[in-house]
Amino acid sequence: MGDPVADYTSRLQQQELEIHSLTAELESLKNPQGLGLSSHLDGLREENAKLKYRLNVLKRSLQEERSQCSKTMMNINQRLQEIFGEAIREACPDLENPPLAVTPNQQAKFGDYQCNSAMAMAQMMKSKGLKVNPREIAENIQKNIPDNELIEKTEIAGPGFINVHLKRSFVSKLLTNLLLNGVQPPPLESKKKVVVDFSSPNIAKEMHVGHLRSTIIGDSMCRLFEFLGYDVLRLNHVGDWGTQFGMLIAHLQDKFPNYLTVSPPIGDLQAFYKESKKRFDEEEDFKKRAYQCVVKLQSKDPAFIKGWNLICDVSRNEFQKVYNCLDIQIIERGESFYQEKMTAVVKEFEAKGLVEMDEGRKIVFAPGQQIPLTVVKSDGGYTYDTSDLAALRHRLFDEKADIIIYVTDSGQGTHFQVVFAAAQMIGWYDPNVTRVEHAGFGVVLGEDKKKFKTRSGDTVRLMDLLDEGLKRSMEKLKEKDRDKVLSTEDLTKAQRSVAFGCIKYADLSHNRINDYVFSFDKMLDDRGNTAAYLLYAFTRIRSIARLANIDEAALRKAAETTELLLEHDKEWKLGKCLLRFPEILQKILDDLLLHTLCDYLYELATTFTEFYDSCYCIEKDRQTGEVVKVNMWRMLLCDATAAIMAKGFDILGINPVSRM
Repeated sequence: MGDPVADYTSRLQQQELEIHSLTAELESLKNPQGLGLSSHLDGLREENAKLKYRLNVLKRSLQEERSQCSKTMMNINQRLQEIFGEAIREACPDLENPPLAVTPNQQAKFGDYQCNSAMAMAQMMKSKGLKVNPREIAENIQKNIPDNELIEKTEIAGPGFINVHLKRSFVSKLLTNLLLNGVQPPPLESKKKVVVDFSSPNIAKEMHVGHLRSTIIGDSMCRLFEFLGYDVLRLNHVGDWGTQFGMLIAHLQDKFPNYLTVSPPIGDLQAFYKESKKRFDEEEDFKKRAYQCVVKLQSKDPAFIKGWNLICDVSRNEFQKVYNCLDIQIIERGESFYQEKMTAVVKEFEAKGLVEMDEGRKIVFAPGQQIPLTVVKSDGGYTYDTSDLAALRHRLFDEKADIIIYVTDSGQGTHFQVVFAAAQMIGWYDPNVTRVEHAGFGVVLGEDKKKFKTRSGDTVRLMDLLDEGLKRSMEKLKEKDRDKVLSTEDLTKAQRSVAFGCIKYADLSHNRINDYVFSFDKMLDDRGNTAAYLLYAFTRIRSIARLANIDEAALRKAAETTELLLEHDKEWKLGKCLLRFPEILQKILDDLLLHTLCDYLYELATTFTEFYDSCYCIEKDRQTGEVVKVNMWRMLLCDATAAIMAKGFDILGINPVSRM
């Protein structure tokens, strides 16, 4: 048996292709004289009528398929854009690339969605010397809206806004589909390969808050791409090569001379690094020996490779502690991986005449860029520029990536801009085909609005930060007396969920491009747009069915047999909010701004609260407290809300618990 969803999607695509073909054929038949077929005009008219009949049959068939609801979630905004796109083409066939603007309506009294294209179309026509009233354009668009499964009615307001009212019965069907099949991603046109470069700490150095941002943001982007069905490669481009390893190995030889046979007990690698750096700066003999160690390491001397591996392993163990806390899955592929590939990259640029000499350096100027890339230093060594070019080339040609995302601080934006421009100049990729993007982020500030540091001015150790989060979250749980009602195991789960969830959400809920203030007090506040509020809200929603003694099997059966009535305004508002989830994910896919999902989850939680306060899900006897009536369709709305919130949490990398 084949995959029914894949078969369904394939049939839709074939039908849409045929509709497009038939439409083009109809257009060509409008001018038979131009085809030299005037003597066969009657025959052409007959063929034209047949084509129109077949076209209408196909459109009805496509509409019926859609109305049956596939297992995947429909992107309502995208579907409305298809409908209005067709209406606009019919209304103004001579207008090339007309603007298409469909957005959710901000005020319920004006409908559910709004098409705002008429005003922009009027401006386009005005620039061509045609003066047309935008309201007339809106009326013409309205007349040409094709039959569809989604729209109940449209109304024209103001200068030319087209307000759209959705069919409640169809929205109800979509919600039932969500309950029966779970939160499924929209259909994927093609399964693309995505490489996300994130986290990227340096060996022998502590991970700091900058790495925290990269790790959290990069992981969430990966989770989004994975949920949508892409093939994702999560890469940790660690700094594990370079001259600093000469001084580290030289110091290792002095401090642990038997390191080749006995594993050295390096407890604090940061202190070890500082010791070696101090010697490198102050002792000339040590400095010379450090440079000799670099040469030995680069020539792959086994003893020096072993020392290098020992230092890398100590760092990896420290990094992994952070990754375990934050539930991060990532594949290490450090700078050392690309060492052999850098020579080939330089030769390729040289072979195409793109390398210039500058005071002994080999540099590359990319079009439109004021700063060159240094691909070979005057001493013959390679640079970060060379390493990043080699990494990009490997991801394009060996990994065959369709999308490559670099998640680093915004300060590296110019560097990546030059690297991408050089890669395009040499013909490695076409930006119209392959998406290569730097997703930059701002710095983390302390509550004094200065760069986040310890009181002594040192960089904040990431593990210290996470440990402090655990301590604060336990205090918060005890404030709410959760330690008196939860088992030790459940309390620990809640502690980790709140601590790490709040740290992640505080980062992700801010526009990543901006700096943000790190404050445990704010992130642990259970009021407002915080993980603490959302986690408690989620727990309350999940508890509603438990309080009514309704298990998952009963909810499942109800979803199969109960129509979701959306007659109350708050039911309708919640139902529409739930179904906007695919639209939100599509927007993040386009701009990689994850705070949009946080804002949506907060809106969903507050919309649910409005619904729950106005619509009785469970009615109890006022004296005995016993449940006397369950409004099952409202219980199903509770279940759907919990399902969407859980998937949203999963994409953000937050792990909710059933009891808090």
